[in-house]
Amino acid sequence: MSRLQVIQGDIVTQHVDAIVNAANERMLGGGGVDGAIHRAAGPGLIEACRAIPEVRPGVRCPTGESRITAAFRLPSRFVIHTVGPVWRGGGYGEDDLLASCYRSALLLAQEHDCHSIAFPAISTGAYLFPEELASRIAVAETVQFLEEKAGLESVIFVAWSPDSADVLRDSVSRGARYR
Repeated sequence: MSRLQVIQGDIVTQHVDAIVNAANERMLGGGGVDGAIHRAAGPGLIEACRAIPEVRPGVRCPTGESRITAAFRLPSRFVIHTVGPVWRGGGYGEDDLLASCYRSALLLAQEHDCHSIAFPAISTGAYLFPEELASRIAVAETVQFLEEKAGLESVIFVAWSPDSADVLRDSVSRGARYR
């Protein structure tokens, strides 16, 4: 699908309407992609995240859901924060929760008139989601969304390493189905 692209690089440098942050439920920064995005965006991002009401104590964004803020010092207009599942062996609904991350982020992008979006590999770092399975889920959900909805012209999967980019490219070339 020509609207899908895989690159190896740094998500904070992407000139798109929205970048997706692999956040935690508190949305107050962390390590990995989350920390990099917060550092690059500057202090306005943490303040915007703090302004999002908690849905239960300590939780602004439950696993599988997404929230949107301005991007502040980033070259994008928005940051879409999504909370991926921690991998616990695959028997706890992790696949469905990860799929929900992609769907909810894409819907928010559409609702905010975004034409381009960049995703990191959600849950594959500290949350230990198997990279090949996560890649298939990401591509399958994105392809289905693009087939059903108008508006998004470009979806970029941004891989940090060359090996991760290869895994994503393989999923894109196969038109990934994960069920």
